[in-house]
Amino acid sequence: MPSRLSIPARLRRWLVVPAVLAGLALAGCSGGGGSADAADPGALVVYNAQHEQLTQEWVDAFTAETGIEVVLRNGDDSELANQLVQEGAASKADVFLTENSPAMSLVEEADLFAPVDDATLALVPEEYRPSSGLWTGIAARSTVLVYNPDLISEDELPASLMDLSDPEWKDRWGAAPAKADFQAIVSAVLATQGDDATRDWLDGMAENSVQYRNNIVTMKAVNAGEVPVGIIYHYYWFRDQDAAAEDSANTKLHYFGNQDPGAFVSISGGGVLKNAPHPDEAQQFLAFIAGEQGQKILGEGYSFEYPVASDVAAKPELPPLTELDAPVIDPSTLNGPAVIELMTEAGLL
Repeated sequence: MPSRLSIPARLRRWLVVPAVLAGLALAGCSGGGGSADAADPGALVVYNAQHEQLTQEWVDAFTAETGIEVVLRNGDDSELANQLVQEGAASKADVFLTENSPAMSLVEEADLFAPVDDATLALVPEEYRPSSGLWTGIAARSTVLVYNPDLISEDELPASLMDLSDPEWKDRWGAAPAKADFQAIVSAVLATQGDDATRDWLDGMAENSVQYRNNIVTMKAVNAGEVPVGIIYHYYWFRDQDAAAEDSANTKLHYFGNQDPGAFVSISGGGVLKNAPHPDEAQQFLAFIAGEQGQKILGEGYSFEYPVASDVAAKPELPPLTELDAPVIDPSTLNGPAVIELMTEAGLL
């Protein structure tokens, strides 16, 4: 069921201001490239909300291949999306990269993206990019339930993410509602269940959940036995397992499947700004990320995220993306501002 909740433009502007104020401190900073304002005028400026290590690997390979200098401004999804909206046509950004698609939708709604080149879109299956063609998926991550089998058996796990609002789950599950990752998951609840059901679920979450700072802390809490289960993205668990399993040794993962909101696959996005100072180079960079070399850097590297383009396989430890039975959602319809409003009403933000 599509969301019926709409936010007037005046309210949307009000909602973006706090994040902009936080994001302005990031405006003069970048990862690995110095200030964008001080960079070579020919340098490509990327507002990056993806993992810094991954994007730096992309940048290094792209620059080695093309000779094009890239400057990164690193920040969180909502901070950088709101900053782009605030800057508008005056922004010096060429490319915007995110971890979750609601931030891309916010910038798309502000009419700040140029269409992605058709050749780049052709590299990405339709289910991993918006129907508008104004940005594209560059990676994916799956929602999972991490659980401690010493505290709960597999047959006692919830059948649906929606069940966690039931009274029986009071103080028995953890999540990080203040983070963009979890807010993207709520956007899937809104897109698939509608306004009223989402409000009810968030009210139940406010009553039942134990709130943590981020996905890693949530996983640690489950591992330590503070709560039996938690909602996270898959790759945090797989990264820890690939290392010493210090924060996940006592846990397992459960995939909801059945097109449940708890099976939501969040699409990381990439787009070229309509007023990009270097539009051709920006399109070239996006094509590189979605191309075979860029997707192999993702798929074979540290991140354990899913490649979504150029038929590049994910790490063999991961269950195939096509078998997760995720809900089918056009990522450009995920309503980040509406989610913020609903979560604020529920007292979660």
